[in-house]
Amino acid sequence: MRSTSQTSHSAGELFALVRDGKAHSRADLARMTGLSASTVALRVDALVASGYLEEVGQGESRGGRRPRALAVKAAGSVVAGVDLGERHATIVLLDRRGEIVGEAFENVSLLDGVEAVVTQVWASTRRLAEESGGMPLAGIAMSLPGPVDSRTTRLLSPTRMPGWNGVDVGEVLGAVTGLPFVIENDANAMAVGEYIERDAAFEQMVFVKAGSGIGCGIVVDGAVYRGFRGVAGDISHVALHDAPPVICSCGRAGCLDVVASGSAIVDALKEAGERIDNLDDVLALAENAHPRATALLREAGARTGEVLATIINFFNPQALVVGGRLATADAFVAGIRQALFTLCLPMSTDALQIEVSRAGALAGARGVGWELLETMLSPARIDAELRDATPPSR
Repeated sequence: MRSTSQTSHSAGELFALVRDGKAHSRADLARMTGLSASTVALRVDALVASGYLEEVGQGESRGGRRPRALAVKAAGSVVAGVDLGERHATIVLLDRRGEIVGEAFENVSLLDGVEAVVTQVWASTRRLAEESGGMPLAGIAMSLPGPVDSRTTRLLSPTRMPGWNGVDVGEVLGAVTGLPFVIENDANAMAVGEYIERDAAFEQMVFVKAGSGIGCGIVVDGAVYRGFRGVAGDISHVALHDAPPVICSCGRAGCLDVVASGSAIVDALKEAGERIDNLDDVLALAENAHPRATALLREAGARTGEVLATIINFFNPQALVVGGRLATADAFVAGIRQALFTLCLPMSTDALQIEVSRAGALAGARGVGWELLETMLSPARIDAELRDATPPSR
């Protein structure tokens, strides 16, 4: 998810061509860049010596001797991706190829406060790294269930995170771990995870995260669109004109989050006398054809679809992907579909692909971990490391 334009064809840019799957050998690199074979060999040798690339056998012949195939070297270190929820943390370890080499789920409570939660997650991450082969951690990334200022790593008025508002979570994460870090909104991270899972099949995609809360991530030409401060796609506080007058944390009534989220459905069923504790109980009721639970899920989907219709008409994406726990409920997804085909222009929906997430529960953790890899394996950073490793000429 980075620009593919190449100018100076530095060692870092050659690495990017291999990592993106555009080049598989020294011969490919020379042909694509116009560099001489000797220059390519020098730069590739430096990447191999530094542990970024490795030779993995013989490549495809184009008439002469079969070239030696190049690939990103997976071994050496891993990065951690953490998807933080209201009551849980999903942790994955990614190697340099972006493949998941370890995963864990941890019960947490955001009510414990920022430092306590970050410290608990860090302990679980180190334990997972030890259990997954003991490779050193090179960085850690965390997605949060609230808006994140893209110019900093500060939370902006999160709905269900008392005591977290205005906190620079990146500063805390960096202080606790001592590692390079990335902080991201959870819906954006899940959108990245879905994009990777589908092998970049959708260049324009709207991803809806529907769980205890509702959020939205937008992918434009293969990159997350965040807007000026990082809150692009935050649909949770869009007020619906015919919604029940439920007061939202933002002070207004009838916001999407308080009438259509998983938490809203749980509250509605409890008020109706159902003995349930959480969203999993709601989904279990719907699975057993409970009429009230099914009706509430369909209504929540329709209200979500009403908000999404404006986005679909305005943005005209290739795909809408629904993720989060509500995406596992057929009634919720059906409600979204019905609203979109009712409210959108035919040209916006006749080729629109509406699908349920393939990345599943690991989407957010994998996505935010991938964002960290993008930073750590950027051509500029690799080139700087190689320059620092080169002894000064006499």
